Amino acid sequence: VFTVFYCSVTNGGKTTLAEKLKKMLPNCDIISQDDFFKPESEVETDERGFKLYDVLDALYMDEMVKSIRNWMKNPGSSGVVTEKPQNTCDNLKNTDHVYILIVEGFLLYNYEPLNELWNRRYFLTLPYEECKRRRSTRVYQPADTPGYFDGHVWPMYLKYKGELEENASNVVYLDGTKSQEELLSCVYSDIIQELKKLRE
Repeated sequence: VFTVFYCSVTNGGKTTLAEKLKKMLPNCDIISQDDFFKPESEVETDERGFKLYDVLDALYMDEMVKSIRNWMKNPGSSGVVTEKPQNTCDNLKNTDHVYILIVEGFLLYNYEPLNELWNRRYFLTLPYEECKRRRSTRVYQPADTPGYFDGHVWPMYLKYKGELEENASNVVYLDGTKSQEELLSCVYSDIIQELKKLRE
């Protein structure tokens, strides 16, 4: 079992990249942090009326850890399609016995119990203006209230990114302004190298 943790700021492109990687890698599955949000009624509201979604307390993190551990214990029964990836090449020879889990989310490296579960981890960054632009094109349920990005989303990103830089090692930082193709190629090559090391 080989676990890839893939984290980014909101709208950093992590889900798209994870889905594309899944098609390229053998026996690959995805667990998304977005699937563990608490219902709106359980998410705290601050004094400005902002729903505090961009904090760990807005998520069932213990359930997420449990899901990852269950997958790792028995990846073959997780519903992973074991057919050959789309672009089978020499790089992927002898990987039939490897199961790969991609865990993608926006707050993965600030929750201690997750830190013992990864083999490789990436962090995709975006500058403020580009992140805000992308966020404005998305429709959320519940919808972003005026000032939400500047008042909650971006400050929380900076807070958690600061904690990450202070405490974490072995994180591969990626520039989210690069093209999807470039990012995909970079991460794919890196994972293949890691799998080779694992085999050796």
